[in-house]
Amino acid sequence: MKIDNIDRKILRMLQENSKITNAYLSKQIGLSPAPTLERVRKLEKKGIISGYHAQLNLSKIGLGVSTFVLVSLKEHNKKNINIFLDKINKVNNVIECHHITGTGDFILKVVSENIASYQKLMLDKVSEIEATDSLQSMVILSTFKDNKVMPL
Repeated sequence: MKIDNIDRKILRMLQENSKITNAYLSKQIGLSPAPTLERVRKLEKKGIISGYHAQLNLSKIGLGVSTFVLVSLKEHNKKNINIFLDKINKVNNVIECHHITGTGDFILKVVSENIASYQKLMLDKVSEIEATDSLQSMVILSTFKDNKVMPL
């Protein structure tokens, strides 16, 4: 699907605030409400807009520690990758999992209540995945940029 300038405007605005009304969106992009809604639905149907969600303040909901974890597997093969992915997808505190190149095989983003709960999670769940060889944790001290709006 080709994305034109109007689609880009729609995507920018919905990324910044997905709670805006169709009437407001249509006024901002210069179309009437019906074609605006049709464009949004087309973007959803094509999978360009894959969902809507609320952005939470992690510290206010008791998730005060965020980390990146570099994971190396015992052997980098399809069987171990599938074992690892099957198990890691069941760990709710792992909010991102990326297959990467370089030193490790995967990088995870993990949120937890505190250091003790993070340590328990790593010892009881992540390091117990049989395909896992090593873990390297990097605790996030401060975040200076966390842009959820994709450049278009």
